[in-house]
Amino acid sequence: MEFITNLFYGFNGVWSGGIAHSMIILALTIALGVILGRVKFAGISFGVTWILFVGIVFSHFGMTLNGDLLHFIKEFGLILFVYSIGLQVGPGFFSGFKSGGLTLNILACCIVFFDVITAIILHFTTGTSITTITGIMSGAVTNTPGLGAAQQAYTDMYGSTATDIALGYSVAYPLGVIGCILAMQILKATAYRKEFNAPVEEESEKLNVVPINIIVRNRDITNCTLENIRKSSKLDFVVSRIFHETSKEAEIANANSILQMNDKILVIAKPDLHENIVKLFGEICEIEWEKADAHFISRKIIITNPKLNGKILSKLDIRKHFQVNITRIHRSGIELVASPGIKLQIGDTVTVVGKETAVGSVKKILGDSRKYLDHPNLFPIFIGIVLGCILGSIPLMIPGIPQPVKLGLAGGPLIVSILISYFGPRLKLVTYTTTSANLMIREVGISLFLACVGLEAGNGFIDTIVNKGGYMWILYGAIITIIPLLLAGVIGRYIMKLRYNTLIGVMSGASTNPPALAFANEQCSGSEATSIGYATVYPLTMFMRVLVAQMMILTLC
Repeated sequence: MEFITNLFYGFNGVWSGGIAHSMIILALTIALGVILGRVKFAGISFGVTWILFVGIVFSHFGMTLNGDLLHFIKEFGLILFVYSIGLQVGPGFFSGFKSGGLTLNILACCIVFFDVITAIILHFTTGTSITTITGIMSGAVTNTPGLGAAQQAYTDMYGSTATDIALGYSVAYPLGVIGCILAMQILKATAYRKEFNAPVEEESEKLNVVPINIIVRNRDITNCTLENIRKSSKLDFVVSRIFHETSKEAEIANANSILQMNDKILVIAKPDLHENIVKLFGEICEIEWEKADAHFISRKIIITNPKLNGKILSKLDIRKHFQVNITRIHRSGIELVASPGIKLQIGDTVTVVGKETAVGSVKKILGDSRKYLDHPNLFPIFIGIVLGCILGSIPLMIPGIPQPVKLGLAGGPLIVSILISYFGPRLKLVTYTTTSANLMIREVGISLFLACVGLEAGNGFIDTIVNKGGYMWILYGAIITIIPLLLAGVIGRYIMKLRYNTLIGVMSGASTNPPALAFANEQCSGSEATSIGYATVYPLTMFMRVLVAQMMILTLC
């Protein structure tokens, strides 16, 4: 019996109760949390957040670890979590600010601003400490890195830990998930009552490229090469195929292809350019390319040849040498126009159109080896973590703030991972990680972090709820969650004219709320708009929430 007791409560005289004790408590906290995370209540699951709650229970009954050990594992897990996020979203981060992505990010910034204003108002009107309110705000928007940044900022200022930050987070988190979903339902029943059943096929197209068939009616562009037409129009598009009306034959388009009147072309471009492109060439038409170009095939090929990492597409002369056309590039969940100046990256999936033998030859050049992608590239991960920790530790003096601001161990690695995954290919650095590998790193990181937060905060959790007015924190969290989302929803609906599916994706991303995204996807099955909206605003929102949580502690504490 004593043996069992020592394993769960630690051995006396041994640091942190012993290695076996530390591993058992940490692993058991995560394992039980993962199992409970699979349970749904009214169709909603709190996922890995259960790890936090299990840690609180363990800590409440005295099963915890040494404070220094908890602090190290917590920060290490946080770094893994935010770094893996940056690696995933980095390649498409800057392209998300173009076209419709800029509008979505502006709305997401509004949500963050409304959250901060609401939290500060509650701080001054209720007398709740800013540390508690910051924790409640991080829980209300389900933002774990913000919690870590706030804790680190407080520790840098005072050399101690403010446990109420984690307690506020823990109390507010459940309604943070539910509140976001509730706001979606309120908007659906009110602002989108009439429009909810409207067609949604255009929703995701503001960010992804879409094909369009056009018949040439403009005499001014006849006898001109596609390259000259593209340069003079300053429009970003790719002509994939041409059906010549005179010869009744189809060909793969290239820069030197010359158009004639009544030729039919397949154009790849973003939808917001479609109107101008149609005006440039002629008018929309119907054509069955399967019949018109039966001798051509279309294949998706993954770029795995390391020599192509960072290469400019036009430098490969794919069209000239093989008479095939690369029309689209799929990168980090977003489809891009295969413009001549675009730089290729390892892991890009390109759509190649041409004759079967030619496509096969291009496949050999590009690689298309999934086995290569399965091999982990550890160097950019660990050197990026080093650079991220250095960046996060640099003090930045801001006028009016008594203490220097730091990006911290959440913001620093996040920024570096975004930059290294975006600019790495230009430096011939392979930064690609498979989705499964990235997800594994992320889940391990967030699990370690939440387990340590729970094991650290659980000692006073029940006492806070019962005796110290913690039940009011639940109300404050609900206010911070719901009111800003409803305000942003009104702006998105009536000012920005966003569709419902896109809007709730932005709301989920601005709240960094994966459970809400899962619920939104169930509501809008068959539409990619929700996931695209989420992915577009998530990186900037994550960075802003890390920064504002830190700023609130440094300026108001």
